[in-house]
Amino acid sequence: MASVVVLLLMVAALTVIGLEGIHTAGVPQAVLNGEQQIAADTALSLRTSIDAEAGGLRRKADAYPATSTSTPTTALKALTSATPGPFGRALLDARTGRLLATGGKTVPLAGVDIAKTAAGDGKIPPRLVTSAGTRQLLYFAEVTLPAQDPDRPDRQWLLVVCEPLPALTAYGDGRTAEVLDASGTSLATVVRGTASPAAAHGDLPAEAARAAHASGRGTDASGSLLGAATGDRRTVAGWAQVASATGPGETDGLGLVVLSSRAASTTTTAAAANYGDFALRAAGALALVALVLGLALRFSFQRPLLRVYLSAGRLARGATGAGPAASAELSRPVPVHGFGELARVGRALESLRRQLLGESGPQEFPARRGPGYRALAVAGVVVVACWSVPMIFMLNRADTATAVPAAVLADQQARTEIATNRVRQSLDRSYTDLKEAAASLPGRSRDAQAEILRASLADHRQYRSLYLLDRSGGITLRVGDTPLRTLVHVPDGGGITTVNASGPIPSIAAYAQVRAGRGQTPAAGVVLFGEIDVKALNSLLPRPKLGSVWVTDRDDRVLAASVGYRAFQSLPASGLTRLARATKGAPGTPGTATSAVHSTSSGPSVDAAAPLAQTGPTAGLGWHVVTAEPAAALQIPAVQAEQRTMLAGILGLAVSAAGLGWLHVVVVRPLRAVAVLAERLAGGDRRTVLHPVNHDEIGSVTRNLELVRQVLAEQDRAARAGRAAGPARPLRENTLQR
Repeated sequence: MASVVVLLLMVAALTVIGLEGIHTAGVPQAVLNGEQQIAADTALSLRTSIDAEAGGLRRKADAYPATSTSTPTTALKALTSATPGPFGRALLDARTGRLLATGGKTVPLAGVDIAKTAAGDGKIPPRLVTSAGTRQLLYFAEVTLPAQDPDRPDRQWLLVVCEPLPALTAYGDGRTAEVLDASGTSLATVVRGTASPAAAHGDLPAEAARAAHASGRGTDASGSLLGAATGDRRTVAGWAQVASATGPGETDGLGLVVLSSRAASTTTTAAAANYGDFALRAAGALALVALVLGLALRFSFQRPLLRVYLSAGRLARGATGAGPAASAELSRPVPVHGFGELARVGRALESLRRQLLGESGPQEFPARRGPGYRALAVAGVVVVACWSVPMIFMLNRADTATAVPAAVLADQQARTEIATNRVRQSLDRSYTDLKEAAASLPGRSRDAQAEILRASLADHRQYRSLYLLDRSGGITLRVGDTPLRTLVHVPDGGGITTVNASGPIPSIAAYAQVRAGRGQTPAAGVVLFGEIDVKALNSLLPRPKLGSVWVTDRDDRVLAASVGYRAFQSLPASGLTRLARATKGAPGTPGTATSAVHSTSSGPSVDAAAPLAQTGPTAGLGWHVVTAEPAAALQIPAVQAEQRTMLAGILGLAVSAAGLGWLHVVVVRPLRAVAVLAERLAGGDRRTVLHPVNHDEIGSVTRNLELVRQVLAEQDRAARAGRAAGPARPLRENTLQR
């Protein structure tokens, strides 16, 4: 009983701690977390772009058909033919560092030890250098040429390309995105819309650089910062390192940091400011209920039980003892305290006392009885439920329309746009890689074409199958897994499409025309298809605190997702379908991103949708990226208050039900059994042996009743044998014999 009271008081204390711990003043934590995640997503996109550029340059170098007669100028032109002219490119001797050929702008190699750089094992990561007063990236790739003399080793050239940092994109109106170096110097800045005057961040770049340095170089650490305040608005910033999360990466040594910032409102609602007062009132009410319940159990149950325990012991001592002391124990009437089972046991003990003294015979007790202590336990649970049920279902309920701050909704939309851009970039790269493979097929034998496709499949893990189609749609050459296509068509041009419309696995494919140049042998087919492994697409979608992510086609059927799904199924909620359709613009336009808060069975959900692409090979698909994050997963004050209020109610109800249920199991139910046995014994049943089950007060009462039963049974046998002269003598003789 004391444990029940203590546990209920602990629930009251947790209610105060939990609700008072909700920060309602200033910028909500959900807004800070959102800005941190936007910076992390932007850093991931930047890292992916740098990785793709470095990897693409290496693949070109590996695929270059070098011969012993290749010249540096010809090799440089062939290796960088797709690189725009203004960018710098150079070809050097890897062993001596001697410049062999150049193109475009001057490549800043003053601080680069070419021989040492090329002598290392493995890939050469990009480097950050200064060129014409701006910071740029150097990408490296090794080119191996056969030696002109068979007795000499192969020649090693080092291809170096100098390019500016990949273009940065800011998502969300009023947001500023920057790329910082390790010292906090801004290398690139972009603003979406008009930046608010409150977003003048002052020392935020230096703070972000220091925080990134403290977290360790070469990690994907991220965080949030608060900047200057202007009126009711304050700058919120997020930072993230441009580094790999899964091990050594291309960008780990660059020391780049992405800083994202914008102005956020610090206005709080009146309801949010009252969580502390509500917590005190709710905790006080539960504490009062606990104390009342404890007092009720003490005075209506515990005290009467102890008195019955003492009376049973006194009765047993009087029955088994001898002399004046035993007579004195039996001469005192047994008081009847409480109600229910304890009152029944008390009346039975009094009847047994009289029988031991010979004042009365067995006494029958009425079968009809009033409420017992089981009803008291149920009443206790009901009283606590009167506090718990409103806490669970009624109080501090988050309003779907107002619970989620506008800034959190805007952040979800911005992160959905970033996820959309990440998917688009991946599909665009798949198309570009396939186009390069298609351009290398004409003029080669069938075996050579198959070897090119196998090499492309090995270099580009996103493909599951590569195959050539003839003009009738038949497959003439294939490498990789069995195609999943069911739609047989030979499209013109190039791009991304789906090649099936049903089945357990959606099949997305890049395709490109295979055109033979003048004087070249045509390829075995006219269109090259590369089916993209949907697992590779699914792996792009999950991001922390973004929730569930789906890629849908123009008919709003699911093609890829971050959670389990069935191919071509509809979105799991009609609100998500409406949101996806709302992104569609006028005919000929890509549409715009949108977001909304929807009500679900588990509470508000922060949802957003964005069209997949505005330009490029995926522009005409009409695909969308849809996201849904439960508001319960975000640190939103109104939702936190609802969660913690419900948790307090559930804990209170669980503690009372478990505690009083345990009291019923270990005390009330055994007491009901003892009451039945005591009434049978008082009614003349001398043959039923009373076995104590519990080692507590109830067990002690049972043991004492068994002693009384033995005395009464001996007394009855003596009376039947004609040896009973009076009530006191058989008792004393029985005692002496025992």
